[in-house]
Amino acid sequence: MIQEIITPNAPQAIGPYSQGVVIGDLVFVSGQIPINPKTKEIVKGDISKQTKQVLENIKSILEDAGSGMESVLKTTVYMTDLSKFSDMNKVYETYFEKPFPARATVQVAVLPKGSPIEIECIAYIKRMKDEGCDGCGGECC
Repeated sequence: MIQEIITPNAPQAIGPYSQGVVIGDLVFVSGQIPINPKTKEIVKGDISKQTKQVLENIKSILEDAGSGMESVLKTTVYMTDLSKFSDMNKVYETYFEKPFPARATVQVAVLPKGSPIEIECIAYIKRMKDEGCDGCGGECC
């Protein structure tokens, strides 16, 4: 059964999609742009500041799902200007530890609301042994 993730600590969906969904032990987070959930406006500033807001939004959705940044398996980063990749990457790396998630980064022509960046991710929920490990011998917990 698919569970929808809705948190007030990240921007509400601006279309017919969920902030994130959980199925089994996997969390799929929809693409996040640098919208401040309190002001509902795109954060002003450079790509570093905007990347930080995007990752904070993702972090909030993951935490609401019972996961976290340490459980991210894969990200996809969409940017309208890859010449700013290095600045984005400096912020990005502060949110993850080795082993880093798999990642694809692509340049696109346009993103919603004129955003310069959007990031989506897939993560897992680490279950405690008494919360339903299914024959993993405790390795998944």
